[in-house]
Amino acid sequence: MITLYGIKNCDTVKRARSWLEEAGVDYAFHDFRADGLHRDKLEQWLQTLGVETLVNKRSATWKQLDASTRDRFTATTAVSVILANPTLIKRPVLEAGEQVLVGFDNASYSALFKQHTL
Repeated sequence: MITLYGIKNCDTVKRARSWLEEAGVDYAFHDFRADGLHRDKLEQWLQTLGVETLVNKRSATWKQLDASTRDRFTATTAVSVILANPTLIKRPVLEAGEQVLVGFDNASYSALFKQHTL
């Protein structure tokens, strides 16, 4: 099962969705805003990818957090902060089997789907 996570109005998510559709990849789309974000999934990503890979500290959402939340942001506090602000996650997140990609670029997607039988 291939799942693309993000928000539907994000330009990078739109590019990833277009790439998947043009490549004929069958996938499910999970919108953080409409469908929510499950704690178990978030904890799995944080454990696998780490906070620095998963969290977009250049995002408007990050900049809108109060200074004390940003200053105290660690792997321990990340779950509660991200669940309250799912748009902190770098987008999109693509799960294809055991592989998880964060962000979008043609080369990474091409390499991933070259390895998978679709």
